Amino acid sequence: MMESWSFLDTVESNFRPLVVIELAKGTKEETIEWFTKRIVDKKENGGAQLLIKPLVTENGVENIYLVGASHLRLLLGAETVGLVKECNDNSMRTFTYSSRKTFKHFADDNHNFLTMAECQYIIKHELENLRAKSEKMIPGYPQAKLYPGKSIVRRLLTSGILVQIFPLHDREELKKLRHSWYGRVKVGYQPLDDIRCYFGETIALYFGFLEYFTFALIPMAVIGIPYYVFAWEDYDKYVMFATFNLLWSTMILEVWKRICAILTYRWGTLLMKRQFEEPRPGFHGVLGINPVTGREEPVYSSIKRQLRIYLVSLPFVCLCLYFSLYVMMIYFDLEQWALDYHKENESNFSSLMLYVPSIIYAVVIEIMNRIYRYAAEFLTSWENHRLESSYQNHLILKVLVFNFLNCFASLFYIAFVLFDMKLLRQSLATLLITSQILNQFAESLLPYWLQKRYNRRMKKRMCSQKTDTDLSLADQVNMEKEMGTYLGTFDDYLELFLQFGYVSLFSCVYPLAAVFAVLNNITEIYSDALKMCRVYKRPFAEPTANIGVWQLAFETMSVISVVTNCVLIGMSPQVDALFPDSKVDLVLTVALVE
Repeated sequence: MMESWSFLDTVESNFRPLVVIELAKGTKEETIEWFTKRIVDKKENGGAQLLIKPLVTENGVENIYLVGASHLRLLLGAETVGLVKECNDNSMRTFTYSSRKTFKHFADDNHNFLTMAECQYIIKHELENLRAKSEKMIPGYPQAKLYPGKSIVRRLLTSGILVQIFPLHDREELKKLRHSWYGRVKVGYQPLDDIRCYFGETIALYFGFLEYFTFALIPMAVIGIPYYVFAWEDYDKYVMFATFNLLWSTMILEVWKRICAILTYRWGTLLMKRQFEEPRPGFHGVLGINPVTGREEPVYSSIKRQLRIYLVSLPFVCLCLYFSLYVMMIYFDLEQWALDYHKENESNFSSLMLYVPSIIYAVVIEIMNRIYRYAAEFLTSWENHRLESSYQNHLILKVLVFNFLNCFASLFYIAFVLFDMKLLRQSLATLLITSQILNQFAESLLPYWLQKRYNRRMKKRMCSQKTDTDLSLADQVNMEKEMGTYLGTFDDYLELFLQFGYVSLFSCVYPLAAVFAVLNNITEIYSDALKMCRVYKRPFAEPTANIGVWQLAFETMSVISVVTNCVLIGMSPQVDALFPDSKVDLVLTVALVE
C-alpha cells in the first residue's frame, strides 16, 4: 500500500491512513468542523487526539476522511486497550509504554511493532469513546439531540450524518494472504497466524474452529458411510452408531478448549483482562463516575433493564416459540396429506411429493430464523446493555432458543411422539441438505456475484478515465466503501451450531449427515475466505480469548445430544429385549448411562 500513500508523504510524512470515515452528502460545514475538531482534540479536552485528513479526488474534496495516528499515540492507545505482546524473555505481558523496551521487536523507529489490524482497533476504540460533554445537539442539526455521556459516533450514525466507518485494506498483504489461504486448492491447514495478523483474533478463531470441527467430523463420516450402505433399510440397528455419537459429541469440545487456549496464548489474548472492556457504543444513560475505574461514563438503571427484559423481550420470545410450534403442526398436516396422496396414486410423481413438505418446511425455517434474528437484535439493543459481551450473550440466548426449537422440534416430535424412524431420517436429510444449500447461496454465492458485478463496473469506469491500472488511494477508498459490511461471526457460528445439532442428535438414523457436513464445511472454508478477502470491507479486529458464549452453546447441545442418543438406544429393539419383564429397569439404566 506504500505506493497508494506516496502522495501523502509530501504533505506529512508521519500520516498513515488507517480508517475511513464517510459522511453523508450535504453534511453542514459546522458539523464537519465540530466532529473533526473532536477527533484531533487532546484527551483531556474530551477528544481522541488522532490525525484526520480529507480525501482529495479528481472531483475535489468529498465528504470522506482518512484517520490515522502518530506512532506515540498508537503506543499509548495499545496500553489503554490492554494489548498483550511478547517480551524479550518470551513471556506474554500487557503492553505498557513505560516498559516498552522490554518487549520483543520494539524499537523507537520500528513502526511495525503494532500490526495494522491492532492500529485500526485502537483508532476504532478511541472514536467509539468520543462522548458528548456539554453539547445538547449535533451542531447544525437541532433534531439530533445529545446529552452528557451519549456516544457521538452512535448519534451521528443513527441521525444519518455519518454513513460508515471502516478500516482500509492493505492491498499487498491481502494479496499474499489470498494466495496462501485459498489461492490454490491444497490439503493442509489454514494460515491462522496470518489471518489473525490481518483480520484479528475473533475471525482467526472462527476459522480455527471451523477447521477443527471439519477434521473432527471425519471419523463420524468414515463410520457413517459403511453403516449407511449395509444397514440402509434397518432403522433399528443404530445402537453402536448412537453410542459412538454420544462419546464423540462430548470429546471434541473438550479437545477444542485445549487447542483454543494454545492459539490465544500464542496470540496474546488469553491473558487480556476483562476490566479493559469499555461501555458499548450503543449504550446510553446519564453521565456518571464508574466506581471501579473512576472514569466518566454513562450510567443506566439495571432495574429498568430487567423490566424491559422480563416484561417485553421474554413474552415476545415466548410468542415466537408458540408460532414456530404452530408452523410445525402445519408441516405435519402437509406430511400426512403427501402420504395419503402417495397411497392413492403409487407413482413416481407421488413418491417425489413425499419430500415436498420437508423442503417447504426447511425453506420456511430459514425465513423465520432470519426474520426473528432482526427482531432479536432490535430488542437486545433496546434493552440497553452496558457491555458488548452482555449484549452478545443476551442476543445469542434469544436466537439460539428460537433456532433450536424451530429447527429441531419437528425431529424430536417424530422420534419420541410418532416413533417413525423412516420419517425421521427423511426429515433430517431434507432439513440438513436444504439449509446448507440456502446458507451457501445467501451468505457466499449471491454476495460474491453482486460484488464481482460492481467491481467490473468500477474497473471499466477507472480504465476509461486513465490508462494507469494501478489503483490510487482515492480509487481504493471509493471501491471499498461500496463493498458489503461484514456483520461478524454470529451467523457463521450459528450455522455450525445447527449443523452440530443435526449431526450429534439424530445422525444415528441417518449416518450420512456427517458426510454432508464435511463436504459443506470444506466449501465453507473456501467460500468464507473468499468473501472475507473479496466481497466485504475489512472488518475491525476484535481481540478475544475464546469463542465466547458459543462454547457454552455447543456444550449445551452436547448434553442434549447425550440424553437424546441414550433415549434412542433405550428405545431400540436390541436393548429393549434385554429388559423383557421390567421397563422400569430399562428407564433406570438409561438414566444411569446419561
